[in-house]
Amino acid sequence: MNSQEAVPLTATPADLAVPPSLSSTPGPAEFFLSFLMTPAEIGAVVPSSTRLAHCMTEWLRLDDASVVAEFGPGTGAFTSVILEKLPSGCNFFALEINSDFAGILRRRFSGVRIIEGDVSEVATICDSLGVEKVDCIVSGLPWASFSPAKQEDLLAATLSVLRPGGQFVTFSYLQGLLMPGGQRFRRLLNRSFAGVSQSRIVWGNLPPAFVYRCHSREA
Repeated sequence: MNSQEAVPLTATPADLAVPPSLSSTPGPAEFFLSFLMTPAEIGAVVPSSTRLAHCMTEWLRLDDASVVAEFGPGTGAFTSVILEKLPSGCNFFALEINSDFAGILRRRFSGVRIIEGDVSEVATICDSLGVEKVDCIVSGLPWASFSPAKQEDLLAATLSVLRPGGQFVTFSYLQGLLMPGGQRFRRLLNRSFAGVSQSRIVWGNLPPAFVYRCHSREA
């Protein structure tokens, strides 16, 4: 796992004062090439839309969160919207397994802690950052493409750092409702959280998608 030791844990909207260069923002062709190379990691052929990003974040109580994490940010489609909504002093980190995407994120979001690693390591990562529990987690992971064991392992790792009553959101493509992996993941969410709801369908995304909104059990 690699991380930028010189970058502070605290990230606020002010950290985005320097706009990303054109070279730091990948186009659809570059994203598609990454998908072809590691489809199980990426799970999408194009970046998520701004409409989906807003649907992912509108339910979360980001304005009073102390610690927020993003899993599988890709090239930052959700990251920019998350950062716009964080209060001053909120601790934010993004965990990305793909080294190319991690590099893009570091160039796009100067001053934001981008950690290259696996969600299975998130408890160790939180310990290294001095974080006890996370208030909100935004996940862009392709859950429907994971094996049953990987779904369970990564969700267990997620729950291990999410505070009691904390919020977790992730999205699924509409066709995921017909896939065995997507159906299995929905059942896993229902077993793992105190409450699970589903957003409206975001038809403006390619492919159309919806968001799972989950809150963990209180202590």
